[in-house]
Parts: sequence; C-alpha cells; structure tokens
Amino acid sequence: MLKAMQQAHIKTDANILFVGTTGEEGLGDLRGVKQLFSGEIPKIDSYIAIDGSGLGFIVTTGVGSRRYRVTFKGPGGHSYNSFGLVNPHNASARAIHYFINDADAFTKTGVKTTYNIGVMGGGTSVNAIPYESWMEVDMRSANNERLDGIEQLLRSAIQRGLKEENEMKRSGADLTVDVKLIGERPAGEENVSLPIIQRGIAANEIFGAKVSLATVSTNANIPISKGVPAVCIGAGGVSGATHSLNEWWLNKDGYKGIQQALLLLVAEAGLVK
Repeated sequence: MLKAMQQAHIKTDANILFVGTTGEEGLGDLRGVKQLFSGEIPKIDSYIAIDGSGLGFIVTTGVGSRRYRVTFKGPGGHSYNSFGLVNPHNASARAIHYFINDADAFTKTGVKTTYNIGVMGGGTSVNAIPYESWMEVDMRSANNERLDGIEQLLRSAIQRGLKEENEMKRSGADLTVDVKLIGERPAGEENVSLPIIQRGIAANEIFGAKVSLATVSTNANIPISKGVPAVCIGAGGVSGATHSLNEWWLNKDGYKGIQQALLLLVAEAGLVK
C-alpha cells in the first residue's frame, strides 16, 4: 500500500499512521493496539485493521474475552510414601469437570458465548505428587453480561474442586488456589451506518465480494470499545484450519486484498485534489 501510494503520488487530506502492532494473539492481549490508543500519540479519528484472509468480511462488532491462569498449589511429595496429601491435579480435574458441565448448559442459549481450556501443566514425575497444577482458560462473548456469567461459573467450579480435594486429604496442609487474570479484551458493537463501515462495504463490492458484517475478536476491539470508528478487513488470499497444526494460507489473488485496503484507506482519508 505504501509503495503504491508513493509510486502513484497519492496524497490524502488526513494524516495516516501505518502501524505494525505486536501482541494481538494469545497472551499478547492486544498490547500493541492498546498502546496505540493509550493517549500518548495525537487523537486517532478512525482505524482500519487488517487481519485474516480473503475479501468480503468486515468486522463491526468486537468479541470480548477474559482469560485466566488458575493454579492449584500443594506441598507435593512421593507418590507412595506421601500418599494422602492433597493433589493439585485432582482439584484441577474436578474444577474442569464442573466448569464445562455448567458452561455447556449456559452457552446453549442467548448471545454466543464460548469457553476453552487451552493450556495445562504441572508436575515433575510420574511417581511424584505434583506441587502445582495450572491451566489457562479462555472465555468469549460479544456481551459483557454473558462474560460475567460464564466467569462466575468458572470461579464457582474452582472453589468446588478446591473444597472437595481438601476434604479428601488424609494428611498435610490444605491445597490453595491462585486465580490470575492474564487477558481481557473489551467487547463493543458499532452502528452499521458509520461512514467507515459503508465505505468498507462499497470497497468490497467493487471487487465482487459478498459482504458479511462479522463479530470477531481483533485489534479493532480497542478503538470500537473507545467509540472510535473502526473496522477490520481481510488481507486477501484464501486460508483454512485457523489455529490448528494444519493452518494454511494460499496467495490466490492476494493482490486484491491490497487494492481493497488501499481503496478503503483513500476513501476514509480523502484525496488531495
């Protein structure tokens, strides 16, 4: 886009910041775009994020998320000689069981809300009672009240798992638990009549793309939550199996993604005549 603008001598009415952010995924927790909107640079009037592949989708609603690292802690010890001590893995297993049972029922109705136990760890040896058991949990929804609800289910399941394991111990100290917030993305929804959204629709239609207004978690979450007009559009090409070991992307007509983004950018920033 920058090369095209330079070579074609394109000048815009508005100033443009081209920003490559970091930390969008996972535990990055949108830290790059959060810094961008921290108030340390001049006011940003509108924002275009480019994420994913293809043409046609325009993100206008940000899916919020809360992510926790839950760590059960105990004294640990020999699996035979210290048998009867609290076992952090047992508490984790109970907590997961209670959480997914309750969360399954909770997410079957209402605004789409999701949950995932993404990473687990702990323990040192097959013949040692672990001194800790940890898991990282992701919960998402475009509705903050739904996020509150599923978070409460998680907290209740954690306490239930902790209580039951402590009640089963035959000796030693009680198990403890640490629940740490490791990620929080704000949810938000925009009015589709916003000029930047209408321009995004028009830019896609020029390329014959079937437009869909999407609800996704992207860097656009931050400006949307702050009331700054924003969209997220695809980068072109085709892809599949997102976030799996078989994830792929093919540069099929990928140049159209650049053209679409440039068209939207110029429409939003205005041409110097």
